[in-house]
Amino acid sequence: MKKNACLLYLLTIWTFFISCSAMASGLGVDDENPPAASPAVIYVLSMPEPQTHYFEVEMQLKNVAAATGSKKNGYIDIKMPVWTPGSYLIREYAKNVEGFTASAGGKSVVSDKVSKNTWRVYTGDDNLTVRYRVYANDLTVRTCFVDADHGYVTPAGTFMYHEALKDIPLRLVVQPYKTWKKVATGLAPVAGQEFTYEAPNLDILIDSPLEIGNHKTFTFTAAGVPHTVAMYGDVEYEEERLKADYKRICETAFSVVGEHPCKDYTFIVQHIPPGGGGLEHLNSTTLETNRNAYSTETNYKRFFGLVAHEYFHLWNVKRIRPIALGPFDYENENYTHMLWLSEGCTSFYGEYIQMRAGFYSPTDYLGLVANAITGIENQPGVRVQSVAESSWDAWIKGYRPNENSSNSTISYYSKGSVLGSLLNLAILAGSNGERSMDNLMRFLYTEYYKKQQRGFTDAEFRQAAEQTAGRKLDDFFAVGINSSEPINYNTYFEPVGMQLVNVAARTQDGFLGTATVYSNGKATVTGVRRGSAAYTSGLNVGDEIISVDSVRVTDDLLKLISGRRVGETINVIVNRAGFLREIPVTLTQNPLVSYRLEPLPNQTPAQKALYNKWLYIK
Repeated sequence: MKKNACLLYLLTIWTFFISCSAMASGLGVDDENPPAASPAVIYVLSMPEPQTHYFEVEMQLKNVAAATGSKKNGYIDIKMPVWTPGSYLIREYAKNVEGFTASAGGKSVVSDKVSKNTWRVYTGDDNLTVRYRVYANDLTVRTCFVDADHGYVTPAGTFMYHEALKDIPLRLVVQPYKTWKKVATGLAPVAGQEFTYEAPNLDILIDSPLEIGNHKTFTFTAAGVPHTVAMYGDVEYEEERLKADYKRICETAFSVVGEHPCKDYTFIVQHIPPGGGGLEHLNSTTLETNRNAYSTETNYKRFFGLVAHEYFHLWNVKRIRPIALGPFDYENENYTHMLWLSEGCTSFYGEYIQMRAGFYSPTDYLGLVANAITGIENQPGVRVQSVAESSWDAWIKGYRPNENSSNSTISYYSKGSVLGSLLNLAILAGSNGERSMDNLMRFLYTEYYKKQQRGFTDAEFRQAAEQTAGRKLDDFFAVGINSSEPINYNTYFEPVGMQLVNVAARTQDGFLGTATVYSNGKATVTGVRRGSAAYTSGLNVGDEIISVDSVRVTDDLLKLISGRRVGETINVIVNRAGFLREIPVTLTQNPLVSYRLEPLPNQTPAQKALYNKWLYIK
């Protein structure tokens, strides 16, 4: 071996030794080949011209080539959700997006829209910036809005995402319009950075709406948790009374499960005409009501019914949930048969919480239960669609009613609320008053949300309900949930010493069966009840009723029917698409019911004791 070759050999051995030592000590190698930086997504939301109803969004993706496969594929797909959790309808938020552009390394890159909600950006760069505008002129709890006064952000309708980046931490920087000073949201603020928020993943971001503007705020503490109420709109209210009543509702709702899962909670309350509606989120809710919400006791109680409903959702559906409702697929329908539980039983709890909190007396509550039963039994669709089917078909029927919906469907809200009352009674009776629906909620919360960290199946829910009741609930599930057959309500009310009685007058007056609106002297049919005289005789939605037995109809059709007997035939002339038709209609018996809950005669001590437990009477 020559001298130079020998020296080269020794140097090679020495270098290898040093390299091995460095590897063993964790030094040297990382300097030359540092690990890839973690991917990150940062959103910047601005509204420089709010009067135009546009939000502007910048989405910064950093160190994402490996996670998204864009270096290999040569492109990256950015998507917009098509729906928002809690509102079961494909809303096609991408329809409001315009001006989509992308850049990498300070240079524009080519992009193309490849599906209704997917933009493909042709780059394998590790860092990418996407910009687009969102038209926002629909002020509801499930859409987006911005104008000269304020902005409301439904994140599903605002922020795009990449499927592979759904589980990484995200950051949101809000740049309010220059004269706006406040942002209300359930997102966690970043310390020391105004209007900057973070979320551990996309689900949390999507579940955190924002109110941006100069709204008023007040705070209170309930169950040891700080609560903030952001009030948008010009409305008069007594702040101290509202604080006290929010606290009452929140602490009563808390008592159902007995554990509060939030570090803080935010109410966004928008006072707008006509108002009405709410949408639940993980640690916040948005409520819409009108400016008269606090002006009368009736309005006040109605508003706090909405508060109770949406607040109880932070347990029921956000944590106590069917397995289909999370993790979410933001591109497709998420089907479940159990919206009657998630929404309907939350409606039941809304009123039950109000009664327990003292907003309603036990007698008032009995009236609410009877009225709820009256409502569903007067809808012909209750004999057509089961509440399980109603839950499954929410995506195509629940949010898309037509003139025949009352004949063919039943709301999982209204029937689900009734079923919540009945299930509560079944558990009370089955356990001799030792357990109630509260115990079922606690079990589901503990077993599935806390221990197993997942939702439950239909079968698991039934098993839990029967375990809590201490007996089989075959009739409740077979008839109440999975069929459209009549429910034997009094089997549920008898153990508490009550009976459901139909107090509707059964007169011989004939029944027509149309819903009619009057405008400019015209009477137009807007609905025809299944099985009624109008239905079987062939009156149609859209018919303008000209006359009944040669008498002109201009304002109140029922005045011309009043006093007519069952079986009597009347001659109705209608204008149908510009042609006059004479239709003989034979009046039928009025099918409408009106229920009241009344005490059974000779109640037993056991019935009285169970009644008191049901209605929280000491």
